[in-house]
Formats: sequence, C-alpha cells, structure tokens
Amino acid sequence: MGRAVYVGAAVEVAAPPEQVFALLTDWDRQREWMFLTSTRQVAPDAVEAYTGVWPVGFMDTMTITRWEPPELVVMEHTGRLVRGRGAFRVRALGSGSRVIWTEELLAPFGALGRAGWPLVRPLAKAVFRHSLRELAALVAAERRT
Repeated sequence: MGRAVYVGAAVEVAAPPEQVFALLTDWDRQREWMFLTSTRQVAPDAVEAYTGVWPVGFMDTMTITRWEPPELVVMEHTGRLVRGRGAFRVRALGSGSRVIWTEELLAPFGALGRAGWPLVRPLAKAVFRHSLRELAALVAAERRT
C-alpha cells in the first residue's frame, strides 16, 4: 500500500454488538452520526460517501472487502482523494459493545500530505471521536424508545 498514515478511535456503546453493527452499517443513516458525511450503498459491495458541505467536500468511494457481522466490516477506499483501508470493529464488552474505527490511508498529495499529517491527524482523530460519540448517543436514544 505504500507509505500509509493511520488514525483511529473507539467508543463504548450501551447496546449489544448486533444492534450496534446494524446501525453502524446502515449506510443511509450514517449521516445521523458521522460528521458532515452522507453515505449510500451503490452496489452489494460498494458504498460512496460525500464528506463536506456542498460544494466544498469530496466523494469517497469504497469497496467492502470483508463483511463479518456483527463484528467487522473492512472497506477499501478507491477514490481519487482517499485511498487505503478502513475498518469498523464491534466487540462485546459486558452487556454492551466497544466500537473501534481505524483508517490506514495513503496521504493525498504525496510527500506534502505525509509531511502535513502530524498537523491533520489530531483533527481527524477528534472528528472520529465526535462521530463515534454521536453513534453511541443515537443507539442509546433508540434503546429508550
């Protein structure tokens, strides 16, 4: 994959893995918890996500390469800007779950992107954490209804 950059975050969710995984991979609903992102499934093993506020943003195309409900989904990012691998892993944790979101990406813009990654990484990690907290809150709200 070349010289990759890495980012990841995790959250505990007060729901069983089956419920968490179902919401996590409900592509049309990712906009409810994933920061500034709208996602849709375009084929059985293909997803595309637009991140940003139109017209400032980018399309991220992905192929699902591993599908192991309710524990793991791995995606290969195939877009022009975002390339590499991403994964959501859901693990049972007591009566709830732990969700881990990781990305191993080729930095866009080559050496310049890799050089800038130390500045971008904290922001990316904060966005991941925020999104996962939103996911946990959404699951909790659905369990109350």
